[in-house]
Amino acid sequence: MRRPAGTGALCVLVASVLWGTTGTAATFAPDAGPLAVGAVAMGLGGLLQALVAAPQIARHAGRLREQRGTVLLGAASVAVYPLAFYSSMRLAGVAVGTVVSIGTAPLASVLIERVLDRRRLTRRWTAAAALGLLGTVLLCVAEAARAAGRTGRAPVAGTLAGVGLGLLAAATYALYSWAAHRLITRRLPFRAAMGTVFGLGGLFLLPVLLATGAPLVASWSAAAVGTYIALVPMFAGYVLFGWGLARVPASTATTLSLLEPAVAAVLAVLVVGERLPAAGWAGIALVIACLVVLTTPSPALRRRGPGSGSRVRSGARQGSAPPAARDRT
Repeated sequence: MRRPAGTGALCVLVASVLWGTTGTAATFAPDAGPLAVGAVAMGLGGLLQALVAAPQIARHAGRLREQRGTVLLGAASVAVYPLAFYSSMRLAGVAVGTVVSIGTAPLASVLIERVLDRRRLTRRWTAAAALGLLGTVLLCVAEAARAAGRTGRAPVAGTLAGVGLGLLAAATYALYSWAAHRLITRRLPFRAAMGTVFGLGGLFLLPVLLATGAPLVASWSAAAVGTYIALVPMFAGYVLFGWGLARVPASTATTLSLLEPAVAAVLAVLVVGERLPAAGWAGIALVIACLVVLTTPSPALRRRGPGSGSRVRSGARQGSAPPAARDRT
């Protein structure tokens, strides 16, 4: 029996809170470069996912081979994402890097689903995404203006480079979310799908970790940071994300994860000491409004009653995507 989409949304939101701590955690290992932090985060986290899911991967190896194109696309995206994401935060700051990387992912996800899956959008999803994207733009503009006012042109160039890498991170985040969701809706267990995609991505990241990871073992504090990022936000967070992807479409999941930049911005202020202008706080408020719009059950859903759940589950058993996968909540 499948759990309702609300449970999937909650899983994604909890994962987003965990992910929002990664940028702040990385500041406690200043000698470790962004490539090392990204490689240890998704590399070790991905390999651990594959290890835990090994029995399911072995059981469904034949079907995974049939979907090898989707698997390889997802794995390559998993490998590129953390390198671009952590480099973006290092260049543009924790708040801006996270905002751009996660805030533009819903647009990339929608584009992918429109082109590859021919899925339509509802007015509700569009309104929620507009609120979230406006909030992320406000956050980004506020942080860029603060950087320009504080130290001049050089940091602005770094911010722009960070924004570019953030856009790359957003595209790869949307791609691996789509790939994992596609595997799950083709009747592969989410553990097998996520373990394979993230395990292969982790293997691709091992050479980067070997080449850049020495600072992560140079001190106990740096090792603790690497261990935390790999085990909590990346391993536990992506287990929750996989549960969520089994129940909601990839574009909905990436929109829900707009909570991550809000969490990251607040932590950057409270822990790292970054200052967030009034426009940035307004952006966080809009992101929260987006999440409220997206996660509040619609009147139509409430009117369906208990019987509608059985129809969704029946469709899922037959291998078709649930209604949430064909239409935005």
